[in-house]
Order: sequence, then structure tokens, then C-alpha cells
Amino acid sequence: MDDKKIYLTREGLEDLKKEYQELAKIKRPDVLTRVSQARDLGDLSENAEYVAAREELSFIDGRLDELEELLKQAIVINGGGRPGNTVKLGSTVTLNIKRKKEIFTVVGEWEADPKERKISHESPLGKALIGKKVGDKVEIEAPAGKVIYSIVSVH
Repeated sequence: MDDKKIYLTREGLEDLKKEYQELAKIKRPDVLTRVSQARDLGDLSENAEYVAAREELSFIDGRLDELEELLKQAIVINGGGRPGNTVKLGSTVTLNIKRKKEIFTVVGEWEADPKERKISHESPLGKALIGKKVGDKVEIEAPAGKVIYSIVSVH
């Protein structure tokens, strides 16, 4: 991983810490037990349980390494603060698009989740919103053409 800053909300940081703890303290020891038990069954070349457990252990170790790097590089972002401020990382923004209101939270790329209405500050909409204020309009090029959003509120 490079030295790119990893922006996370406090909630996102806690989620990564929980995942790390669960992998390190629960799942990895369980898989190590499975590897040991499967090894005791004999011939490893034809032991599907041993191969599967080793692959799972390799995946867990890789994810633990990735989480360690993320946690080292994490920068916690605060929410948007007082209503009416400019849009920044952590802001919840109410947008008007074709007379329909949409609410998004601008987060770092590791927390982006369109289903949860969390958009990355690196996405086209996220980039367009950063630094804008209530009343500003942003134009995004979408596959269906240009889409214009107007900012109704920032929290």
C-alpha cells in the first residue's frame, strides 16, 4: 500500500477495528485449529479440508495485513458541523435533482457504499460537491447525459 491518506469517519474506523479484532482473535485461531486437525488426518496432497483451511488462513492473513496498513494510515474525519457550512468530507448533503430530494454523506473511498447513500469524495459527484455551499449547483456527466444537482442543505 502506498502512503495515501485513508479518510474514515469515527464509525468507519471502529468498524475496521472490530473486523481486525474478530479476524485476529476469533476467526484466525479457529482456522489454525482446522489446519492442525486436517494435517493430523494424514496425506496432505489429497486432503481437501487441509487445502481449504490453508487457503482461508492465507486470505485472513492478507486481510489482517491490509487492515493493519489501513489503521496506520487512517485519518478520522468529523461530520459536516453546523448546518450551512461548505461541503467537506463527513458532510451530509441534501440535493435536489429534478424536483426530487436525495441525501448523501461524503466519505473517504474505503467507506463508500452507494446502498447506504455514502459517496466517496473521489467519485464524480463527491468531487463536484466538495467546497460547494447551499444554493450552489453542480453538474455531473452521467451515462444518460448531464445531471444537475442543487444543494439544499449541508450538515
